[in-house]
Amino acid sequence: MSSLVLDAEALYADLLRSMRPQILSAELPPRLVGVASGGAWLAQRLQKDLGLSEQCGILSSSMHRDDFSQRGLSSGTPTSLPFDVNGAHLIVVDDVLYTGRTIRAVLNELFDYGRPASVRLVVLVDRGGRELPVQADLAAARVSLPASQTLELARAPDGRFSFRLQDLSTPV
Repeated sequence: MSSLVLDAEALYADLLRSMRPQILSAELPPRLVGVASGGAWLAQRLQKDLGLSEQCGILSSSMHRDDFSQRGLSSGTPTSLPFDVNGAHLIVVDDVLYTGRTIRAVLNELFDYGRPASVRLVVLVDRGGRELPVQADLAAARVSLPASQTLELARAPDGRFSFRLQDLSTPV
């Protein structure tokens, strides 16, 4: 089996380069909202690198997960939206798009706070395998991985990104 190598920093640079014209040409820049945790890391760094003065938000999927009965309430980051969602143009940022279930959950969470004018989805990696009709408006990379593997973003203390690829069929 070949080993997948993804350079998270290079993909981030591609994502930033793709987003910059859209953000800078907008009369009113959209608000960034990251999905906890990897998406929140990306949104915070994008906010800084794009020179956006408005603080980005964070969305938690834990309260709206369809597997809540199995997972329970995670101890992750809670939702924090430091702006009015009503009428806002939002970009939801996530690290890896897979089944679409996390995005469904965060959209439900988002609409608990109000009704945005628009919502776009930006991801670092779209790995396919959708179970719900969810599609990213922008993905830095599209890869195909077997269901037995997980891919997640990691952040070093200096803020640099990398990926962790784990094979669930192999004992740890």
